[in-house]
Parts: sequence; C-alpha cells; structure tokens
Amino acid sequence: MKLDRGIVAALGAAALFGLSTPIAKTLVGEISPLLLAGLLYAGSGVGLSIVLTARAIALGHASIVRPRGADLLWLLGAIAFGGAIGPYLLMFGLQMTDSASASLILNLEGVFTALLAWFAFKENFDRRIAAGMALIVAGGVVLSMGSALRASGIVGPLAIAGACLAWAIDNNLTRKVSINDAMLVACAKGLIAGPISVALALRYGAHLPAVTLLLRAGLLGFVGYGLSLTLFVLALRNLGTARTGAYFSLAPFIGAALAVALGAPLTPTLIVAGLFMGAGVWLHFTESHAHRHRHLPVEHEHSHIHDSHHQHSHPDDSKGQEPHSHVHVHEPLEHTHPHYPDVHHRHDH
Repeated sequence: MKLDRGIVAALGAAALFGLSTPIAKTLVGEISPLLLAGLLYAGSGVGLSIVLTARAIALGHASIVRPRGADLLWLLGAIAFGGAIGPYLLMFGLQMTDSASASLILNLEGVFTALLAWFAFKENFDRRIAAGMALIVAGGVVLSMGSALRASGIVGPLAIAGACLAWAIDNNLTRKVSINDAMLVACAKGLIAGPISVALALRYGAHLPAVTLLLRAGLLGFVGYGLSLTLFVLALRNLGTARTGAYFSLAPFIGAALAVALGAPLTPTLIVAGLFMGAGVWLHFTESHAHRHRHLPVEHEHSHIHDSHHQHSHPDDSKGQEPHSHVHVHEPLEHTHPHYPDVHHRHDH
C-alpha cells in the first residue's frame, strides 16, 4: 500500500521528535526543562533561517510563500498560544505536580487537538478515525502511566491541562496557515517561541549553560524540532489537524523504542502501549473516505503540481518546473475521489 505523502510527513515529524527526546534527556540534568525547551525552539528557528536563506539564494525569494493578511494573524495566534501561554502554564503546573503525573496529563494535548479540530473547526471525522485516535491516546496513557496521580491540589494539574489546550489551539491555528511555506512557518515559530521560553526560564531562576551545551541544544533543536515541525506543517496541509495529531502522538513510543534499541529493557508497558498504538495507526492507515464533493472557486498561492485540482493556465502557456508556486485560481469543480481534509477539501458533509 502506497502511503500518502501527508502520512509520511506526519510519521517523519513524529520520528524526528521522538528520537530527539532521549537525546534531550541527556541535557536535562545540566539545563532546566523550560530553558532547554526555549533553546531547542531557538535552535530550530536559527537553523531553519539558515536553510531558508540558502534556498532563497539558490531558487530566488519567489520560492518562499509567506503568510499574508489573515494568515499572518493566524500564525501570530498560534505562536502566542504554543510559544508563550503553553510553556508558561506548563512551568507553573510543574511546580505543584510531579513529573510522572505531568507526563500522564500531557496526553490531553492529542485529545484536545482532535476535539477542537472536529467540533470547533468542523474537520471531518467518522467512527473509524475517532476509534483510531482513542487507541493511540490510550497507548500514550499506558506508556506514561506510573503511580497514581500526585499533586498538591488541583491547580497544578489544571495548569498542565491548560498548557495542553494551548498547544491544541496552536496546532489548529497552524493548520490555518499550513498552505504557506512549511519551513518558513516552522522557522517563525522557533524564532519567536524560543526566546519567549528562554525569557520565562530565566525569570524562574534558570541560568544559561556553557557555550558547548548551547551549541548541542541548538543543533538538536534544529533537527528534532525545526525539521520535525516543518514536516508537521506539511502533514497539516495534507491530512488536517486531527489525523496529523494522531500520527504525531506516536512520538513518545518511537523515543521509547529507541531507548530499548540502545539497551533499555523491553517492558510489558511498552508492549501493551505498542499494541494499542499499532491498532490505532492501522485504523488510520486503512481509512478510505470518498464521496461526491464540490470545490468552490478560490484564489490562493502555494507550492503545487498540475494534478486534478490544479488545471490552470500560465501566462507563457507553460507549466514550467513542478512543483512550483504562484497565485492561481481554482474554478468550481465537482467530482468523486478518496481524500483527506487537506487544504483543498474543507467542505461540509
């Protein structure tokens, strides 16, 4: 079975993020968690800005589709929720909640992401997709489950749950701008969210580490956060928010699997979590959503090839090199084919 490029991007995002987690843990003992998160985000922004500059030199600035108008507001909203509100609530909650309990609560991000996508942003889903999401989240809960929830009151857990809600809003708002250059979107989030998290960490008493540790964190952030987030935005463009969030929820399992490969014991918990997640992924993999639908006329710009949804003329009567990007118009179209709730299939059911 040929995997959709959106699924490949989502799995790639999960793999890069999941594989970076065990490496990031080696830095936690020397860098406070929130400061480390800020350095990782900043490293992703700086690294991606270098790649974007090289792209612009090689291909020209026209190769980068920038958010404009309402898209710019959606992006700023995503950065505010994901880069400022989320980290602050997490830091506040961790002061009153132990790390094992926090890991369990953090599974709510996937739940909130899907619920917002389905009910607030009207993204299509059916019982199969809902069941798959539930199984993947259940696997995450099993994976992070330790002793019973412990906290000094309810404020800490509520703050962490609030962080999950902020990141879920971030995911859904990022989907709004996913038609733009994915690397530019990821770069902007890193360059803004990184310094905000660093500032929050310093406010809570953290101290900047040695230069060598800064460089290690920055490089890890570029790969594990920057490239991962770029693939995540591509997946949002092709799959929609809930499905992308479901695949990305595999990241902790991928990280745990790497730890086993490096010598950690294979526990019953990991096996059970893998069975839950595997069943959920299978339900998503084997989804086939097809019906007659109508595309309304729209004008926008994004990287594309001349497939069934992009049959338009060019001034020089030449399609040129593909994929390419330019402002183009979609004429009304009605047809039937399997599809996901991507940027061209946000219709009612």
